[in-house]
Amino acid sequence: MTSANSFIYTSSVPVFKQMLGGLQEVLRKAEAHAAAKKIDPNALLQARLFPDMFALLRQVQVASDFAKSVSARLAGVEVPKLDDSEQTFAELQARIATVLAFIEGLDAAQFEQAATREIVTQAGTPKEKRFTGQSYLLNYGLPHFFFHTTTAYAILRHNGVEVGKKDYLGAY
Repeated sequence: MTSANSFIYTSSVPVFKQMLGGLQEVLRKAEAHAAAKKIDPNALLQARLFPDMFALLRQVQVASDFAKSVSARLAGVEVPKLDDSEQTFAELQARIATVLAFIEGLDAAQFEQAATREIVTQAGTPKEKRFTGQSYLLNYGLPHFFFHTTTAYAILRHNGVEVGKKDYLGAY
């Protein structure tokens, strides 16, 4: 494996695994917080930082979508489909576990041509965007993934869940 493609693998799959692990921990603490404070879990699941932003539930769905889709495209495999039907903390945890199992099943050798592989997206608009794998990961995939994981964390922190940077970062 060339160093550029090795870089793509080590800059994607392990990073997604670490941060999704952190997101799992933050969600565990949020669920425990709701139970301890006798708060309806939906108050947190539907919380948002501003009315025009996604709620926590959707932030987690989108973050996990980026982890699976970026990894799949870089590895040259089909992006798994998820239903986006989660309504509870347990269902969000199951979704993250599904995504983790998928990305953990990707072999570093599948990223052999990742740096130069053409990636074509059509994110939410009729306009397609074309990237090299390296640009897709560094300029599109990781920034979007971190935006949604950070926003999920911020929603919970803003709503009084006692989480900190160590929870957000996960195990490294």
